[in-house]
Amino acid sequence: MTGAVHAPAEQPTTPGTATGSPATGVETPGATAPVRGERHVVGRVEDVPPGEGRAFVAGGVQVAVFRLRDGSLRATQAACPHAGGPLADGQTDAGVLVCPLHLYAFRWVDGCSPGSALALRTYPVTDVDGALVVEV
Repeated sequence: MTGAVHAPAEQPTTPGTATGSPATGVETPGATAPVRGERHVVGRVEDVPPGEGRAFVAGGVQVAVFRLRDGSLRATQAACPHAGGPLADGQTDAGVLVCPLHLYAFRWVDGCSPGSALALRTYPVTDVDGALVVEV
């Protein structure tokens, strides 16, 4: 991703986000306000094929959950902070997640995008007897 030129965002593609927003508070219409620090079952581990991501709602918060090829799980906000792109459709490996819209890369370890001021929110996710449990 080094040297990549990123187009400026015109309008986010995810409702409820502003250009450049971290989209961490995107809520499901009609849902009550999320309670931070709560754990939510969002699906089954087998719902997410190895090497891919899927979008879920955890306590009213849109999240993207990834099952890496090594079997580990990662979770982040569902919308890219650059332009609201669908992060669940992004490419990932053990170190980074790449947004499918403008190829911004975000490190799993801290959510930061090298070379930019953008960052995304990551969430703890665990496998509890085959259930995906995300803490938001």
